[in-house]
Amino acid sequence: MRNIAHLGLALLTLLLLFQGCGTSRSAAEKEQLAAEIANAVNTSSFVFKATYAHPTGFSSRHLSPYYEVDVSPDTIEVYLPYFGRAYKAPMNPNEGGYRFTSVDFDYSVEPGSQTGNWYVVIKFNDLDRSVSFNFDIWENETARLSIMDTDRQGISFQGDIITTKNDQ
Repeated sequence: MRNIAHLGLALLTLLLLFQGCGTSRSAAEKEQLAAEIANAVNTSSFVFKATYAHPTGFSSRHLSPYYEVDVSPDTIEVYLPYFGRAYKAPMNPNEGGYRFTSVDFDYSVEPGSQTGNWYVVIKFNDLDRSVSFNFDIWENETARLSIMDTDRQGISFQGDIITTKNDQ
């Protein structure tokens, strides 16, 4: 009898714990979030915060919270690490990752393969090599960034989208 009481108390505790951990959003909140993401993507004003790096041919890595791509209509600031094979190494060791500011770029948005998904392509014109960023952005504030670089093996990042309305 005592074991049944302990089991019942444990189940009740687990039930309350799982109920308290759930942070579900209402339909109105989801719609508002989707509208904010759509507006940020279409006006090119968002921040991509990278949480995981997926280098080609290497294991995935969890990243510290400081790596990001800040996209605005006139400037893109990039601060991302690089893991992989470089076909042409930079002379300056501080230029090992992706650390640059660009003011000359082509920005295009297409609807994704599913509703609530956008495909953003950014081609940089002011770098010394051909580099393009391909974002897959979803309405739940998550995104995947694939980087195509002529001097380096491909790498992709997984992370979160922060709109300027959410203010980092």
